[in-house]
Order: sequence, then C-alpha cells, then structure tokens
Amino acid sequence: MQLKDVISILEDIAPPELAEDFDIGRIGLNLDLQNDIKKIAVALDPTEYVLNRAAMIGADLLVTHHTLIFHAVNCINKELADSLKIALDNGISLYSMHTNFDKAKGGINDALANRLGLSDIQETPIGRIGSIAPCSVETFVNHVSKSLGTHIQFAGSKEEIKKVMVFGGSGFRSEYIDTARNYGADAYVSSELKHDIIRSYSDMLLVDATHYATENPGMQDLCPVLAERLGIDVEFIEHDPLIKTL
Repeated sequence: MQLKDVISILEDIAPPELAEDFDIGRIGLNLDLQNDIKKIAVALDPTEYVLNRAAMIGADLLVTHHTLIFHAVNCINKELADSLKIALDNGISLYSMHTNFDKAKGGINDALANRLGLSDIQETPIGRIGSIAPCSVETFVNHVSKSLGTHIQFAGSKEEIKKVMVFGGSGFRSEYIDTARNYGADAYVSSELKHDIIRSYSDMLLVDATHYATENPGMQDLCPVLAERLGIDVEFIEHDPLIKTL
C-alpha cells in the first residue's frame, strides 16, 4: 500500500485539526521516505529500542503517539542521530498522532476509560468522564492498578467513588481538574501528580497511574483498527520505561 493511502486512513482516525496548537507542525509524517507500506509497527514512543524492534520485524512505517523530534533542532546530538540512522538504514517512515489522538473517538482517552470499565462515557473538552459501580477508594485504586498493570500514587479521599474522569498522559493541571470538578467527578485519573495540585484538590481522589500506562492502551487498541482498515500486518511494540519504586 502506498504511504499516502496509509496516511489518509491515519488522518481519518485522528484528524490533525483536533490537535492542540502546540502540536502544529509536530504531528503527522515526521520522516517521509515515500516508501510502500507492507507492515506497520505501533508504539507509544519512538525509542531506540522501539526503532530497532521495528527494523527487526520488517516494518516500513512506525506510528507513535509521541514524536521523535518535538522541539526545533539546530544541532543533532548522538542520541537523535542514532535513532534517525536506524530509521533511515531500515527504510522506516515515522508518523506521530499526539493530542489529535487524545481527543479522537476511539483514541487515547476512550481507550483509558474503557480499560477502567467506565459506563455512560461522555466527552469533555479535554478527557472523558463516566460512571463506575459505587466502591471505596481502596477498591477503586486497586482496580486502576490492576486494569492498567501499573503502580500508582493517589491522594485525597471520598466516601464513595461513582463518577470518574480520565485524562491520558500529563493531565494534573488546574484547568483540567476544574473540568472534572464541574462535572461532579469523585475521582480523576491521569499522570504526573504535583504537590500544589494535591493541596488544591483535596476534595477529590487524584490517581496518578503513570504517563505510559494511561496512554499505552490507546496505541494498543489502534493496532486492530489499522489492520482491519488497511488489510496489512500491524504489530504493537511494548516499551515500558518501568519506573522503579521502593
């Protein structure tokens, strides 16, 4: 299949116009080798491990959530050079779908809500909110940990958790949590919890389930969608940074 035809499907799944302003010029086809696509690799991050694995399985295109180059580059360091060399030597084009895939139907936040078993899911300006069978804080945080296969941090308390808002990735910012509060959420699940946020939102249960674990399900769920729509082989590459805790 021609690369342009694959890109057309990717843009239909996650329209670029959904992206936040800071993503303009950063998402989409980041490395265009104008190659024919017989196999696609999908991952959260274009790490060196992921690129090597994509080369090993014979992928012609690597689709990731995060882009290889986010800030403008005036000097290429060795790490970036090594990563680009793997892609160039093995004929792997690179495509990223970031905040546009966060917002898209079936994207990062929908996948996260589904993994947590939320029902009556509603779109919000920046995430998803839904209901869960009433449970205690302890039951809910254990459910999050088990559902996402990750360690978690949490703060705040509620007598009962019934309504939950999710935001995949780095979502512990006041404007986002205010949205959760306005929707009457008992719990907010995201990543990269900060001290000032804990102090300001003690009336809610705040659950930090790591950046990787809150976004990875969306990229995993993308694979069967691409395989069905494109009729070619799509393989997910797992590369959890495995942050250690004591």
